[in-house]
Amino acid sequence: MRNKKIVAIGGGLNGRLNKDGTYDPYETGPMDIEIIKLTEKSKPNFLFLAHSQLDEYAQEKYFRTMENIYKLRYGCECKDLKSIDLKNKNKVMELVDWADIIYEGGGNTLDMIKMWKETGFDIILKQAWENGKVMCGLSAGANCWFKECSSDSLKIKYGNDQPLIGMECLGFVDGLFVPHCDEPGRKENVRELLKTSSQVGLSMSNCTALEIIEDKYRLITSDASHYGIEAYGLKSYWKDDKYIEEKIDNSEEFKPLEELLSKK
Repeated sequence: MRNKKIVAIGGGLNGRLNKDGTYDPYETGPMDIEIIKLTEKSKPNFLFLAHSQLDEYAQEKYFRTMENIYKLRYGCECKDLKSIDLKNKNKVMELVDWADIIYEGGGNTLDMIKMWKETGFDIILKQAWENGKVMCGLSAGANCWFKECSSDSLKIKYGNDQPLIGMECLGFVDGLFVPHCDEPGRKENVRELLKTSSQVGLSMSNCTALEIIEDKYRLITSDASHYGIEAYGLKSYWKDDKYIEEKIDNSEEFKPLEELLSKK
């Protein structure tokens, strides 16, 4: 039996080229290295999705950035699966079977999950996870693996005057995942969402990832000085009409996932 593996990255820059010719910092290195290590292969097969970017040009551009990381830095074989190809079951299954790593990028979680459920891709992803492939991603690509999440999908689609929302995701792991929790409005949003949710809030700042291997977890962090913080994760929940928020231990030791998801 193969262990089920998830690396959910709360946020961070990936060294992409900007329009002005400058490059962003590369902040997700420790996460990328761990993702590759989890495959137990020196040069694993990396499949990128980018389905949270609903425009095909944006998906291609995002893939090229990730290819620069996983192929040029780490020597992985890289392919992508465009959302337009999700109805081609033969192509989908061929690529998913080929992959050791399945990585979804950041963007619109709401429309992405809707598309996956409409095409049956959600079921294929669950089978891949159960078969031991490394399921991972950043922001929307971290949200998707959990029961619920806090999402800025409406802001992405309609503008910054729209609210953060709560929504159901794939439910591979219990918990209400919150990316970019160091950004304005995120902590307040999860506090409100948890009033009507049975889940425990799992909030990751930029440069923090939650790594889950079967029934164990730990945090992975990187340099978050770009945001003026030290990277961190928070656990939060309501109990007896009291809101409890506590930092998650960021030691390298794996701990029982049951404890993280418990309201005590």
